[in-house]
Amino acid sequence: MALKWQTFIRSFVDNEGYKNVLDGLKNTAYIALIGFVIGVIIGSLIAIVKVASKRNGFLNFLSKIGDVYVFFFRGTPIIVQLLLIYYVLFPLMNVNVDKLVVAIVTFGLNSGAYVSEIMRSGIMSVDKGQLEAGRALGLSYPSAMLRIVLPQALKNSLPALGNELIALVKDTSVAGFIAVFDLTQAFKAIGSSSYEYMIPYIVLALFYLVIVGILTIVIKLVEKRLRKSEKRESKSQKRSAKSVEA
Repeated sequence: MALKWQTFIRSFVDNEGYKNVLDGLKNTAYIALIGFVIGVIIGSLIAIVKVASKRNGFLNFLSKIGDVYVFFFRGTPIIVQLLLIYYVLFPLMNVNVDKLVVAIVTFGLNSGAYVSEIMRSGIMSVDKGQLEAGRALGLSYPSAMLRIVLPQALKNSLPALGNELIALVKDTSVAGFIAVFDLTQAFKAIGSSSYEYMIPYIVLALFYLVIVGILTIVIKLVEKRLRKSEKRESKSQKRSAKSVEA
């Protein structure tokens, strides 16, 4: 076992394998974070359209398209989606795109399908009176939805969104199927240089554990801060109500 560690350290330090790890970590971060942002934007739009689809025939048509989109990306493996988009969709469009961009787009589209359901449930959890109050103040339906309902829905959906981000980080390990040099591929390269994969893959697992652990702590801190702000708002509202009664 000691010899295996020595081999790994030699590959990681002496042969500058850590540079590959830093490059892989950077690409993993790009794919996960940018993909997550894309997913939140797409998912929020689909959720809003689904909630508002009963109000308008065109929105109902868009909602049906959204249903097909969600069904496809939730019903097929992320690896298949990567292969289809990289080897089928972009070649058919005669577009030459960098592999990293393909991975970001694919993970963003995949995340959007899951985030749409998370955000839809978050929007449904907001009291309908909030939207009606916004309309009573003269806001249009889209403006009331974006300014009043959506921020509260995001707050209510934060734990589920955090889980989606963590899942996205772990799923980036399959980006190597289209030759994207991510964290997994970096440690695979270290193993290939010495034909010793045991220690590199153990360290790879530890890397993912640390990343997920950090994200979990950050998400909990954000949740705690939001709960404190809610308590402060609730207290201020109670004080305002008492002053009005007085």
